[in-house]
Amino acid sequence: MPILMYCTAICPFCVRAEHLLKQRGVTEIEKIRIDLDPSQREIMMNRTQRRTVPQIYIGDTHVGGYDDLAALDQAGGLIPLLNAS
Repeated sequence: MPILMYCTAICPFCVRAEHLLKQRGVTEIEKIRIDLDPSQREIMMNRTQRRTVPQIYIGDTHVGGYDDLAALDQAGGLIPLLNAS
């Protein structure tokens, strides 16, 4: 399942999100650095309707930010979403 994460270089929540995903077995995360490419920030905001990073997609599903990812994991929904084909 492809993982896409909009992020910046200095973002503790991005680091936490990546760490949680790796704990759950994710080996590859496509990172889009919106601090390096301002056009990607616009794309992220239009796509997610949010301004903060990280913004995480698992496949076509927009999970949200780190807090959303952690809540999904706590509710038992992260691993099934990662394992869905």
